[in-house]
Amino acid sequence: QVQLVESGGGLVQAGDSLRLSCAASGRTFARYTVGWFRQAPGKEREFVAAIRSTGHTYYADSVKGRFHISKDNAKTTVFLQMNSLKPDDTAVYYCAADSGIILSSIRFHSNYDHWGQGTQVTVSS
Repeated sequence: QVQLVESGGGLVQAGDSLRLSCAASGRTFARYTVGWFRQAPGKEREFVAAIRSTGHTYYADSVKGRFHISKDNAKTTVFLQMNSLKPDDTAVYYCAADSGIILSSIRFHSNYDHWGQGTQVTVSS
């Protein structure tokens, strides 16, 4: 199957940038839809961004214009570039992957089969 490992989280000040990485192992990963989700204390896990095997990208309204999701040339790593970070962005960030998710379900975490362990992002005022 697929194993996912997130990295790149940390403690930053408001307005700073971070780049999260999701490294994948497993053949045919390039065909998977990969999404980023986040979960803050006391809140439900929410959709952040996703990239399809075609390269098409999708974003939550709260991060449009600030975050950018992309793949490396080998298509073994997915990145989440986070700019103009706000305290409201503080959460544990998870990457997730699925081989057959339909477009209408791409924003719902329950439809992804594979998950990383998460990486903490903390944005101070």
